[in-house]
Amino acid sequence: MAHKKGEGKVKNGRDSHSKRLGIKIFGGDVALSGNIIVRQRGTKFQPGRNVGLGRDYTIFALIDGSVRFDRYGRRVNVDPLVTGD
Repeated sequence: MAHKKGEGKVKNGRDSHSKRLGIKIFGGDVALSGNIIVRQRGTKFQPGRNVGLGRDYTIFALIDGSVRFDRYGRRVNVDPLVTGD
């Protein structure tokens, strides 16, 4: 006799939550100190001036300033805000 498996035994019934990776603050935008700029797996984007690299490769701003990408858009920098006094 042919049998169908019961509902309790399926192999494809799992899915993971999305990790919300990617660029959070784009080039030319203002970032405050501590703001996350990029969430990533590995160093797809490299840290440049005035940014830090977290344990999970998160790039974040160390100072208030404007975000700038260079090295073919792969290195992230934060340029300090210029005040016109």
